[in-house]
Order: sequence, then C-alpha cells, then structure tokens
Amino acid sequence: MTPTPDEPALELPGLVRDKVAEGRRKASATRARKAASAELAEVDPVARVLLEVPLAHLDRAFDYTVPASMADDARPGTRVKVRFAGKDVDGFIIDRHPTSDHDGVLSPLRRLVSPEPVLAPEVAELCRRVAERYAGVGADVRRLAVPPRHATTEQEPTPPAPPLPGPEAVRAAHEAWAAYPAAAAFLGHLARGEAPRAVWGAGPGEDWPLLLAHLAAAALAAGRGSVLCVPDHRDVARLDAALSAVLGEGHHVTLGAESGPAARYRDFLAVRRGARRIVVGSRSAAFAPVHDLGLVVIWDDGDDLHAEPRAPYPHTREVLLLRSEQQGAAALVGGFARTVEADQLLRAGWAREIALPRAVVRERALVAISGATDTARERDPHAATARIPREAHQALRWGLERGPVLVQTPRAGYALRLACERCRTPAQCRACTGPLTLAGPTAPPRCRWCATEALDWSCPECGAAGLRAPVLGDARTADELGRSFPAVPVLTSSGERIRAHVDATPRIVVATPGAEPVASGGYAVVLLLDTWWLLSRDSMRAAEEAVRRWCNAIGLLRVGGRALAVGDPASTALQALVRWDPAGFAAREADERREAHLPPAARIATLTGNPGALDDVRALLQLPEHADVLGPVPTDDEEERLVVRVPRVDGARLSAALAEAQRLRSSRKLEPVRVQVDPGEILG
Repeated sequence: MTPTPDEPALELPGLVRDKVAEGRRKASATRARKAASAELAEVDPVARVLLEVPLAHLDRAFDYTVPASMADDARPGTRVKVRFAGKDVDGFIIDRHPTSDHDGVLSPLRRLVSPEPVLAPEVAELCRRVAERYAGVGADVRRLAVPPRHATTEQEPTPPAPPLPGPEAVRAAHEAWAAYPAAAAFLGHLARGEAPRAVWGAGPGEDWPLLLAHLAAAALAAGRGSVLCVPDHRDVARLDAALSAVLGEGHHVTLGAESGPAARYRDFLAVRRGARRIVVGSRSAAFAPVHDLGLVVIWDDGDDLHAEPRAPYPHTREVLLLRSEQQGAAALVGGFARTVEADQLLRAGWAREIALPRAVVRERALVAISGATDTARERDPHAATARIPREAHQALRWGLERGPVLVQTPRAGYALRLACERCRTPAQCRACTGPLTLAGPTAPPRCRWCATEALDWSCPECGAAGLRAPVLGDARTADELGRSFPAVPVLTSSGERIRAHVDATPRIVVATPGAEPVASGGYAVVLLLDTWWLLSRDSMRAAEEAVRRWCNAIGLLRVGGRALAVGDPASTALQALVRWDPAGFAAREADERREAHLPPAARIATLTGNPGALDDVRALLQLPEHADVLGPVPTDDEEERLVVRVPRVDGARLSAALAEAQRLRSSRKLEPVRVQVDPGEILG
C-alpha cells in the first residue's frame, strides 16, 4: 500500500490491505462508469456489433457503448474498431439500442472507421442465413458480401440515378420473350411487383444476355432492382453489353475483382446508395445491396464457378434462392442445360418451367450423332471408331460454306497421353515411370513429370517402337483439321489463350469446354469430339456435366444450324442431346440419385481433418435420427474425410448440429475441421 503525502505509511495486515485495494478498484470503476455515461450518446447509446473474427464461438453480436462524438455517424452498417480480448478488432454496427442486457461494464467503440453504412440490414440478415445454411461463420460470409474499403473512392460523389424506363420496356420484354409461352405470365407478375419463380430452359441459338437484359429492364420499369449472376467475366461482359444496348448507360454496374479495388468499391457504393439498381457479376454479386430488389437471376447454375472455393463454400444458386424468399423477389434459374437441383425446384412446386415448344426447338437446330444410323455405317464403316469420321468432315464442309464452325474437344494441349501403337500399353518414362506426352507435331516424346525426352522408346511389353495418342488435345485436333482443310483458317481457344469473340468469316474454331468464343451471328456447325472422355470422368456429376458442356456449345449455333456429336449412339446423355431434352435427362438423373440417396434428394456434408479431430467431432455431433455416417476414408493430403447423409427434410438440423460442434471446438481452441455442406463433389 503506497502512502499519500497527507498520511503516514501504515503496516496493515494482508487481509485488510486486500480489502482496501478492492474498495479502491470498485470506486475507480464507478468513477469510470460515471465519466463514460456522461460522454455517451443521448439517444440509443448501445451499439450491437458483429465482429469480423472467423471463430465459430464468437459468431454473435456484442454490445458496446457509443461515445457522444460518434453519436451521429455510428449508424447501422458502418465499419468500426472495437476492443476485444485485448486487441483492436474490426466490426460492423448492426443496430443501436437504449439499453443492454449485459450486466457488466460495456466498453466504448474505439473508432469509427467510416460513416458510410456499407452493410445493409437485409444483406446482414442474408449473411446470417447463408452461414446457418452452410454451418459456417458469419464473418466469412460478410467478407464475400462487402468489398474492402477504398478511402479515396468513398469520398467521391456518386452520379445520380438516370430516369426509370417507361412502359415501353415491358412491351419490349414481352416481344423478346415471345417464343416462350410461359414467359408472358412471369413478366406480368414481375411488372405487378409480385415474386414469380421459374426455371428457364434456353433453346439452341438463344441470345440469352439480350433476354435477361429485357427482363431486368421490365423489373426496373416497375421500380424494382435486379441481381444477375453469371459464371465468369466473359459472361459478365456479354450481359454488360446487352444491358447497355437495351437500357443505355448508367442503369447498371458490374461487380467483380477484374475491375480493380477502386472501381469495384465505387460501383458497390453506387448500388448501396441507390444510384444503380441493376447488378451484374459472378459469385459475390449475389450479395449486392440493391435497393427495392425485385429480381434475382442465375445463369448456367451447373457451372462449378458458381461454387465459392472459400469457407463456408456457399453456392450462388442457394444464396439467390435464400435472398428471393427473404426479400420477396422474383427468381429465375436459367441455362441451356438443366441441373438436378433446378429439376428439384420444379418437382417441389417452388418454381414453374419456361421452355420452348418442341416445334420451335426443331426449327432452331438439327442435332445428330455420327454413325447413329445404319445408312451412316454403310457410307463409312469406320464411323463408329474414327475420332473424326467422314460424316464429321462433311458437316464441317457444309458449315464452312455458310460461316464459322466450332469444334469442341475436351482437353487442351497436343497429345496428352501416349501408348504403344501395337498393344496399347501406356507409354512411361524410363527415368521416373511418368506418362509420356507430345507438346507439338515436331517435338519428341517427353515425360510429363520429369521432362526427360524419350527418343528411343520401345514398348516393354511387345517391343514395338510406334506410339499412338488415345487422348488428344485441342492443338493436335487443330493440326489435323488444318491438314484436312488447308485453305481454311484454324483457331484454338483454351487454357490461358481463350478468345472471347470471332467474326462471321468462315473458319474452324477448336475450343475446350467453357472456352468457346462467341461468333458473330452464331456458328453454322458445332462438332463435339471425344464425347466418351467427358462421360468417363470419375465424378458423381459426369453425365450431367457432359450434357451441360455440350448444350452450352450447341447454344452458340445460329438459328438453323447443325450439331454433330461423335460418340456412342446408345449413350443416354447423347440421346438426350439429339432430342434436345436436357430437362428429361435431369429428371432421370434426379430419379437415379433419389434411389441412391444422393443430393438433391438427400443433404450431405463432408468433414475433412486429421483422424483425431474427426473422432472429436463425431463425439460432439448430435445428428438427426436417420443420419448415415460414411467413412472415414483417406484423402490425398494425409487427412481423412467423413460423409454425413440425412434425408432432405433434416437438412436444417444437420447444418445446426455441425455448427454447434464447430462452436464447441472453437471455444476449446481445438484443431479445425473443414466442413462442406452439399459440396458439388464427394470425391476428391
């Protein structure tokens, strides 16, 4: 005990000394509370703050006092700094209250980072629901929803919103969608401020960006905003151009990392401030804070680019469907193909179908399989086994007389794998046993692993020195077609050399799936090679993904164009393609998955971690009664994976159980376990 100048030092017993010290601490705390209360905001002095901390047990709001100096600017949605566990932590204010339920002394807000309310209340609620749906942490979802702050950009004024389009926008939308009988009802409900929900199957040769632009224009004419999500930046560019053509400049923004942090934040603020009502983008655009949201759209929902690769791994389709229900917005799930998840929406009655009549589909495109008929086999006996049969060459010649043609091959490169020409034994490197490959027509065989050249290779099984390539890439395909059509330009599009657009000049374009450039006026012919390869992938979704990639390629045809697939005529996937029946194929796939208790008929979660951590999680999980636990099985990175499967009706209970187990483990500071709810793939 330290004496004051007015009192002598006393030697007090230990118990008395401790009581005096405790009394002084309480008095000091009381004085601090009184001083703080005198400097607090007069109205709603308590702020509820969401911490940007990715720890499951801290995924809730905490109360802090609002100093009088921040009373006007500390609004819901603003960024703040607060003191937590001895550190300054980022957070968002979500609400202000007159009192707190907390009995202790509340800490004040440390700093107001910005008075700009960037986290809209409806987006904060959406983030909470997404985290709940995927057994994740809200901070991880808010990181996807709100871009990093750019202070200089934040000080710039946002250009005012242009006038809303008039009734002519609704009439133009009805005209653009006239080929789809059910679209008129959807547009009518949308114009009246209602929330229709539909699954759209686009027909071959459809200019889907133009139709979506007209849909967004019709919603805007009714005073409602739109969120349009597409897989990648090339689709964003197409939709951006279509919206500019339909509405003119100034009505929409594109949100994406490609535009840079300053431009992205500027566009985000334009949406948050209500100056722009239409948002185009990829995954993160699903969270855009659009005012008076009336329409959410996802195009090509089967593309794996819609699945967020960071925790909690939400899918854009599920985010938009949650948002549609939360905010009463219309929803459209569109694509040339149909996923089993979209089929489930129709079966459950959650959505209605928008599709072309069969007669219109037949007028738009002719799809065939090479060697499918007895006549074709008589004309070309080798058509069933040739990679590019004579029928395919004939189709290319027919197309080149009318414009550009597209050849889709499933792999990039030249000769990706080599095998013995005589006995088909895979060719391996003598140095490391890696696979041999060819990089070009004049390059020697080379090991893909160690790059050792195999100039004098011979087969260890039969002694033959000849090599063949069972798997060919786009470069080898272009080389072969260049020799067959020496007077025609041949272009490739794959990997890092993706072309966005080609003109209407007759040419051959060889592209891998997803890298097909758009042709002015559409392609005259689309040729699909090596269809067996896509169907033989080790994936639960191999056939569904193959049909999606083929449909997307055929979707680039011009009206009246032709498509030819080289493959097994008995394949159900190719038969669905010939009939242009992706809806029927999705329904059959859904039936098979229902029998196997696979998504979407069931809900599945994978848990990945070290064996000890997985054992701990299993002990903590309070699973629904009918849950199945499969595994564990080893993964490639020395971890193990558990698969938990429940009936679809128990999906919410499964997510809640997983979230609670994660909170308990987080509070005990145990090693994390990676949880994915409804992953696109169970393997891998």
